Amino acid sequence: MKRFLLACCLISSSLTALSQGAVFTTTDTAVQQAYRWAAGMVQHYRGNPNDPVGPWYEAALPSRNAFCMRDVSHQTIGAAICGLDKENSNMLRAFAAHIAEKRDWCSYWEINKFGLPAPEDYRNDREFWYNLNANFDVMFACWKLYRWTGDKSYIQHPVFTHFFDKTVEEYIDRWVLQPDSLFTRPLHPNAPVPFNKQDYFHRCRGLASYVENVPDLKMGVDLIAAIYRGLSSFAAIQKLNGDTIKAALYQKKADQYREKIDARWWNTRDSRYYTWYNGAGQFGTGEGEMFLLWFDALKDTARSNQTMAHLLAGQWNVETTSYMPVICYQQGYWQQARDYILWLSDPATPRREYPEVSFGVVEGVIHGLMGIEPDAASQRITTLYRGNTADTATVRGLKVMEAAITVTHTGKQTIFQHTGRQPLLWRAAFAGKHDRIVVQNVARAASFRTDNSGQIISFIELKVPGGKSVAAGVK
Repeated sequence: MKRFLLACCLISSSLTALSQGAVFTTTDTAVQQAYRWAAGMVQHYRGNPNDPVGPWYEAALPSRNAFCMRDVSHQTIGAAICGLDKENSNMLRAFAAHIAEKRDWCSYWEINKFGLPAPEDYRNDREFWYNLNANFDVMFACWKLYRWTGDKSYIQHPVFTHFFDKTVEEYIDRWVLQPDSLFTRPLHPNAPVPFNKQDYFHRCRGLASYVENVPDLKMGVDLIAAIYRGLSSFAAIQKLNGDTIKAALYQKKADQYREKIDARWWNTRDSRYYTWYNGAGQFGTGEGEMFLLWFDALKDTARSNQTMAHLLAGQWNVETTSYMPVICYQQGYWQQARDYILWLSDPATPRREYPEVSFGVVEGVIHGLMGIEPDAASQRITTLYRGNTADTATVRGLKVMEAAITVTHTGKQTIFQHTGRQPLLWRAAFAGKHDRIVVQNVARAASFRTDNSGQIISFIELKVPGGKSVAAGVK
């Protein structure tokens, strides 16, 4: 009962703060309740912008008053939906600014509200905790935030470009992460001397995975997927900034990592991917499988569906589960995505107070259920309702690409409006095969794509001037 009252108080006390972010309403009362709880918790975790670190939000164990690289990278879109843009920019910039050669091109894994490396993870520059996925995850987060917000500082500010440049070259070299070194690299490169295996600031200084419970871990498949996505993000940034030669070079490098995953990590007997490789030369499986989908590292549809089937059949820690709503929606498992949203927001769910959970639910609803996908590089916003057509769902005041948009899905119709000064390209998408999509009572020929679950998606693209409300629908 006390937990219920606390949640209600948190939600009530954050209603004013919620005006700074998007407002979501739906006739699906269960999802409405889940979103209200999650958005309230996001605002609850918003830190004091006058703290020494500047604007920030909780992205670690709440008792630490801190934020770590992994959690921030996974919470940024949920934060942006709720109006925490200053926090996103400040926190990611703090990570980028602290990359240093004396730490072998690592940053601080976790920073607290005082602007210092959290003592729970840091003793000095030779003895600290660090998961090697982190640099690549931050790069991916910066690219996603640029696409969502249109803020080019995420891909052009000198603090970020320095971080990117050092990560794709010196960091990979220093930690022996070249494609042909993944199985032969030392177990503890750059370890403190003398090395004390019992000291986790020694043995975990450069963990080759986000999965932290594998003894003598040499390589995690999630790290390879993170490198692939980090280098792919770097290539996309170079292309956008006009360096097509560098873009092609790094995309080719990225693809080498993805090819290694399919060539060496697939377990044919069990029809799933191995997730770790240890110092004894043994493969094994565990939590890291989900990151193959988070980093979009699987191009074989059959294998990605088998990976989804395995994930859906298992029980995972709450951190891993918090990523499942948006992944399920993206992969075409819409009902399962809704189930995860409701489970994660259920007061009976253990550790639902962990910050990644509420941020993940917010992203799952707006990015996943509402299907809102901004792409600043092409000045296009996609919408695709992935809910029950008997329901109505609306998001108002959602800031994307330097504009605020309002999207309403009603039955088989979507209404789109934005406040931008320039027209935006709207890709109005609908589930199922529809030869025609009706726009303002005029039928237009549709284009088609197929998602990973085999469902056909029909869509059209049209330019929408600022301030104008446009409706599109199917019969």
